[in-house]
Parts: sequence; structure tokens; C-alpha cells
Amino acid sequence: MLMMMLGIILFMFVIGNMIFVSKYKHLLIVLLSLEFIVLSIFFFLLLMLSYLENELYFLMVFLVFSVCEGALGLSILVSMIRTHGNDYFQSFNLL
Repeated sequence: MLMMMLGIILFMFVIGNMIFVSKYKHLLIVLLSLEFIVLSIFFFLLLMLSYLENELYFLMVFLVFSVCEGALGLSILVSMIRTHGNDYFQSFNLL
């Protein structure tokens, strides 16, 4: 059962990375793939910490940091859409 769950979590992580690498033109898709990767890491930590019978306080800290990362990404997305009109990376100059 543990190996099957680890396989599913690894599959989620790989799929998230593949989407992150292949769909780099839109900022929203990049942010969603990063959140999917964070979700797979959360499941991995939950599985490992419960298997090792450790305290789960670290998961709360991890969730706080992942929520802060998501809010920061959404604020960048909103400011980019307000200034440039869309979320394409090619529509504005990075310099």
C-alpha cells in the first residue's frame, strides 16, 4: 500500500514538472502547476510523517508557506494583467 501511494505521489510530481516545463507561455498555468507540485510534496510529507509516527506540526508550517506562495503568485498575476492586459510572457519586455 505504501509503495502504491509513493508511486502515485511521484507520478503527480512528475506530471506537475512536465506541465511547468512545457506550458511556460502563460503565467496562470505555471502557477497552477507549481501549486500541483506543492500539493504532491504535501501528500509525500503527510505519508512519510505519519508512517514514521512523527509530529505533524511541520505540515502546518508547510501549508502556511505554500499559501503565502500562492497569494504572492496571484498578486503578481493580477498586477501583470492590470499593466499588460494579459498573462503572456512574450507580450512584455523583461528588461
